[in-house]
Parts: sequence; C-alpha cells; structure tokens
Amino acid sequence: MITTVTLNASIDKAYYMEGTIENGTVMRVASCRNSAGGKGLNVARIVRLCGSEVKTTGFVGGFNGNYLKSLLDKDGVPNDFCQVAGETRSCINILDKKYGSTEYLEPGCEIKPEEEKQFMEMFPDIIRESSVVTISGSVPKGVRQDIYGRMIAIAKEMGKQVILDTSGELLKSGIRSCPTMVKPNQDEIEMLFGIKIKGIEDVITYARRIYETGIPYVVISLGGDGALLVCEEGIFQGRPPKVEVVNTVGCGDSMVGAFAVALERKDAPTEALKYAVAVATANAMSPNTGAFDTDKCKKLIDAVKIEKL
Repeated sequence: MITTVTLNASIDKAYYMEGTIENGTVMRVASCRNSAGGKGLNVARIVRLCGSEVKTTGFVGGFNGNYLKSLLDKDGVPNDFCQVAGETRSCINILDKKYGSTEYLEPGCEIKPEEEKQFMEMFPDIIRESSVVTISGSVPKGVRQDIYGRMIAIAKEMGKQVILDTSGELLKSGIRSCPTMVKPNQDEIEMLFGIKIKGIEDVITYARRIYETGIPYVVISLGGDGALLVCEEGIFQGRPPKVEVVNTVGCGDSMVGAFAVALERKDAPTEALKYAVAVATANAMSPNTGAFDTDKCKKLIDAVKIEKL
C-alpha cells in the first residue's frame, strides 16, 4: 500500500467561462467541476489508476472537509484525515479562451498546535500498512516548517520509503531528514540554492549536490523534456515522445505517483524513470488533473527514451 500526505487540502472549483470576461460586472459560469484538491490527492488518484492500493491523509475541517471526503469516496480513494476545528479551504480556477487559467487560492484555516500534535500522534498508525509514503505540497498556517522532516524521520524508523515533493523551507528541512526521493523542479532548485539555472549542466550539478546529502533518488522534472534522475547507478534523462498537450496541471504529481508505485514494485531505477515519464505524459494528454488513459500510457512507455548522461 501507498499513503499520500496532503496537509493543505482544498475543494478545487474549476469555472469554465464562455464569451468575453468583463471585470467589475456579474459573470455567469458556463459549467463548473468540483474536485478534492491538493498535490497529494492528485498523487493518490494516480496511484489508484496505476493499480496499487492507496490511502490519503492530512487535515480537513468543517463542511468543506466533509465534502472533500465525500468527493474522495466518489473517486474510490480511502482516506484517514485528522479533523480540525477550522474550515477546509476552496481554490478557484477560472478557465477561458482569452486568458487561459487564472487561479484564486484561499489561504486556508490556521492549524492549532494541539491539532498538529494530534496528527503527528496519528501518523505512525496511518502509515503502518504502507511500504511507501509520499509527502506533497504546502502546509496550512500554524504548522511548524519542520513537520515534513519529522514525518520523514518517523517513516524511515518504521522502514518506509518516502518521496518528498515540496519547496522552500519545507524542502530544505525535508532534505536534512534524507527521504528516499525528492522531486524538485528547476524553479524549486533555484529557490533552494539561490541561483539561476542556465541549462541542463546546471540542473545536473545541483541535482548531484542534493544526491550527495544522502538521498538515494533525486528526480528533477523538466516539463516537456521529461525528467532527470540522479541515483547510485548514474545520471539518466527520460525523454517523452511529442504528444498533443491538453493540460499540464498535475503532471508533477503524476510523476510522484508513478515513482511511488515503481518503488513499491521494486523496479530498477531506469524502469521507474521510464514509467514515471510515461504516466506524467499521459496526464498531460488528459483534460482532468490526476487522471490518464491507461491504454495510451502503455503505448507511451515503449516510446520514452532513457539516456545515460
């Protein structure tokens, strides 16, 4: 089993607009779609599509929290959340032909110290049956910035493999606890080291520096160029074939979910990279976030090229 962690979950509302948007007026939404949002919840849906058992956890609260759990039940994703006094946030994505995607992200409720303590006490039981734990995204207000580092330490003591996908201070703290894998993108590397990436050689240099801290697998997502993997066996790039891209949102989460499944299956690193790039590419071909056509994905696996650098 795989457990995915989303501490700052939300109700994601996609508003599809028709006609010209006029600021300062009443606009009617042509159609809308609500989903249980948050990076770890996208990961959970991908893991399920990949055929592995999954469970998701984090903080939820209020009417929105109950609604979020009902949406996950509809998606067939088991969950074990820590209930808090505040209200789970909503995030709105306005989609129209002229401007594309415009997101409004609520900050979410503040987590009290006793609620964080309760979650940390629950955490070992939540992950007990899982072989892999993924930790994704931001944390709500009130939560200590070292929480991911502490969660990684607990999971490692229990013999679990851990994938961390976050940024800023949360990534810095998490790296110090040496998870099994981290998956920053180029922007997150720049933020982590205070530098500007100028090309693939810079990506390799700083990925190596992360690997040398003791993390077995460092994966850098490269958008349409696939992903870079630094591990004991060497440095590899997985390149996807050219496809018609429909929606890039959730591609990084798809990569995390696929790597989690590959770790659970004990795939060789290059096979894991090939599989993860194929799943992420299949996600880019789907209009829905955290979803892909399994038949298309199977064809893409053979088309992904692995190059040793």
